[in-house]
Amino acid sequence: MDVRYALRVLWKSPAFTLVALVTLMLGIGANVVVFGVVNAVLLHPLDVSDPENLYQLRLKPWTSFKLLTTSYPAYEDLRRRNTTFSEMAGFDGFAEATLRWGNTVKSVNGYAVTGNYFDLLGVQPEVGRFIHEADEHGPNSAPYVVLSNNLWRSLFNADPSVVGATVRIDRDPYTVIGVAPAQFHGTEQFDWPDFWIPFVNWDRQFLQNRTSMTLTVFGRLKPGVGPQQAAENLSAIAAQLAKEYPQTDTGMPLRLVRPGLFADDGDVIRGFLYSVTGLALLVLVAACANLASLFAARASDRSRELALRVALGASHWRLVRQLMTEATVVSLIGGSAGLVTASLLLGVLNRWGSPFGHLTVNVDARVYFVALILTLISALFFGIVPARQAWQSSPLQAMKSGPVDSMPLRRFASRDLLLGAQIAICTLLVTASLIAVRGMVRMLHAPLGFQPQGAMLAETDLKLVEPGGDVPIEKKKAMIEAVRNIPGVAAAGTVNRVPFNGGLRGVPIFQPGTIEFSLNNSVLAPYVFTISPGYLEAAGTRLLGGRDFSWQDTTQTPYVAIVNETFARKMWGDTSAIGQRFIIRGNLTEVVGVVEDGKYHNMQESQQPVAYLSLSQNEQNHMIFVARSHRTQDEMAATLERTLNGLEPDARIKVQSWLEVLGGLNALFPARAATIALCVMGLLAAMLAVTGIFGMAAYNVSRRMKELGIRVALGARTKHVMSTAVGRPITLLVVGSLLGLLLGLLASRLLGQIVYQANPRDPVVVVGAVLTMVLLGIAASAIPALRALAVDPSKLLREE
Repeated sequence: MDVRYALRVLWKSPAFTLVALVTLMLGIGANVVVFGVVNAVLLHPLDVSDPENLYQLRLKPWTSFKLLTTSYPAYEDLRRRNTTFSEMAGFDGFAEATLRWGNTVKSVNGYAVTGNYFDLLGVQPEVGRFIHEADEHGPNSAPYVVLSNNLWRSLFNADPSVVGATVRIDRDPYTVIGVAPAQFHGTEQFDWPDFWIPFVNWDRQFLQNRTSMTLTVFGRLKPGVGPQQAAENLSAIAAQLAKEYPQTDTGMPLRLVRPGLFADDGDVIRGFLYSVTGLALLVLVAACANLASLFAARASDRSRELALRVALGASHWRLVRQLMTEATVVSLIGGSAGLVTASLLLGVLNRWGSPFGHLTVNVDARVYFVALILTLISALFFGIVPARQAWQSSPLQAMKSGPVDSMPLRRFASRDLLLGAQIAICTLLVTASLIAVRGMVRMLHAPLGFQPQGAMLAETDLKLVEPGGDVPIEKKKAMIEAVRNIPGVAAAGTVNRVPFNGGLRGVPIFQPGTIEFSLNNSVLAPYVFTISPGYLEAAGTRLLGGRDFSWQDTTQTPYVAIVNETFARKMWGDTSAIGQRFIIRGNLTEVVGVVEDGKYHNMQESQQPVAYLSLSQNEQNHMIFVARSHRTQDEMAATLERTLNGLEPDARIKVQSWLEVLGGLNALFPARAATIALCVMGLLAAMLAVTGIFGMAAYNVSRRMKELGIRVALGARTKHVMSTAVGRPITLLVVGSLLGLLLGLLASRLLGQIVYQANPRDPVVVVGAVLTMVLLGIAASAIPALRALAVDPSKLLREE
């Protein structure tokens, strides 16, 4: 009966009902979307056996976007000597290759794994079998491949008979021995590899090289062993290894983290998602405050009706139950609409290409439960205000005077406080969105040390097509010259890796005359890039002093290097770096040039020392061609790929614009995601602010129409009429906006989890937030103000 009556009452007020439903749909929908992502990323366990007992090894210092932490020999030592893990395994998640099967050629990304990888994770194959430790008998002893379920279905049409077939991965033949189950994709939430091959068959040079950090190592703890105890045990082993191998092992302490979110980047991801969750909850609180204010005003208008029901025998509790039922009905309908909207948005998100890989967000039972909880809490929040108002109302006064406020107009009623709180929250969210936009602009204009605009990248690995894997320098030079001779190309060169691509590690350097090349004797550990002559010009990196490399710099001439400003300052202070010498990779090297500083690993890093080595003096077969041109991106990409394929038809060429690569890596994606998320929150907050201020102003005018008519009849000026009509909402707007700006200052740490160089004190942000709230206030108050100015005293008096 209460529900039917509530539906009938709501049906009689379609405008009020529509505003309430849309408000709830926006607030609950935003929270369901955010929780859906949080559920998929943080709460959904890995699809492996006993994921709670799985830990990943990390170096003690916090490092961003560096998954690979351990050399293969060090992994074997840790696995053999530790006393705290029941088993340890490892993988290299950067096994990019070309897969050939019949006439099909496909670029794929896979994992090179240790033999016990699948056994440790406790998964079962869909077809065939997995790789086992017994398959490994030294380098190149296990030419087997396990296909992902997706690759098996898309390339092999889910044919079980593919087990036993031979495919080529790059130049090497592999026998397909099994297919992984559909939901299995390793230990990283965002990463979905296409295949798994034994590490012993991936690259034999890594099997004995203690300086190549090629493995991500994880394992299961023994019963009764805690992460801290295991980390101490591993750190002690690492310290012992540093004594045994002083030239290669650092002895750096180790720690354990949960796998799944790109190692230490999990801290950034968790901080971002929790912060966005907090802001989404603020949107819902603002929506509930808006509705509480509207419901309170509506309860005041219905005071005569409620008083009549009391006079006919209804108790105050009966009235409270009826009002709470109406609030619950509105909340359930609005929450359902929000859930449907959120489901559609999550479906779009599933199809969105994240640079971190595929993200699957499902609306499961946990999401439905959270949506229901938010719906019921919202109903309680905005329903309790009119219910309390009805409980404290005087039926006799209501019958005598009709609709009245529960508090005199000269004082602040509860709905005024609710509107003030809503405006404060909305100002905070608008401020946050402006901070995000400013952070994105600041990031786009930050000095990178290179100019990605107008540059194309073509990545290839020549050792995969050259017999023996050794590529003559003459061939590399010829390919660079061919790219440089493309019509419209202003400059061209090569680099072994571009900045922001992850995996950068410091390479130890030593003072001239050093005899003992232990890591303790190193004086600096800069990032190192191998570049060709012409790269600096092609990349747009400014040469501040000295010269660029030339093809006359060979292994028969003194070794040379170009360093950045930070390298020069840390090594030689104010002394000129040109002509200075240091030892790197066993070679006495002379500085011939100094270039500007830049960003190399992430935008938040401090200035890092960098050394550039010459391609003509250092073996480097994995090359990224950089071509600067004014031609269109599509035209240049096709020409560049055609030119390189003409020289090396069997090479795997991947062509992209540098801006595309930069936008798809961890350089710009966090700022872009933060900007989108906070701008959406800010837009929702602005909509709620408009509806809240408009509702208050319209209610204030409708309640005081008779008073306004009398004031006009007595000759009140326009400004006095305006003050009477919309003065209270405007006062609340000013107070709430100031409070919101203050909250923005207090939320600096929270915003710092989301936004690059968040600065709530930025004058542009403060002025922008003030202007936005002023414009929102004007837009929301315009119609009620015009209605108040258009009042006709004679007409009102005749009606009275």
